[in-house]
Amino acid sequence: MKITTRMRQGVTVLEPKGKITIGEGDVALREAVHEAMNAGAKHMLINLQDTTTIDSSGIGELVAAYTTVTNRGGDLKLLNLPPKVHDILQITQLVTVFEVFENEDEAIDSFGL
Repeated sequence: MKITTRMRQGVTVLEPKGKITIGEGDVALREAVHEAMNAGAKHMLINLQDTTTIDSSGIGELVAAYTTVTNRGGDLKLLNLPPKVHDILQITQLVTVFEVFENEDEAIDSFGL
């Protein structure tokens, strides 16, 4: 699992590629979010387009990331959910917690920067 981080119009965009699963991607995602927060990021967008698999640990890490960012006065939103990830978020009703977008421009604009 590899996570690319880039900035766009004041928004930190995290792009995980691969599996967000226990012992692999969950730790990498946690570290990427904490690194971005420590670097001063307030607005984060996680682009899940290239995420191939996510398990309960990965879902837990998304919730933890959301909580961490929100508690520090920031915003975290999701972009390009693969069908399986969308289904999991719908079954768990977490799709009502996260703001989810299918278009990066719309997602960036939603931060109101």
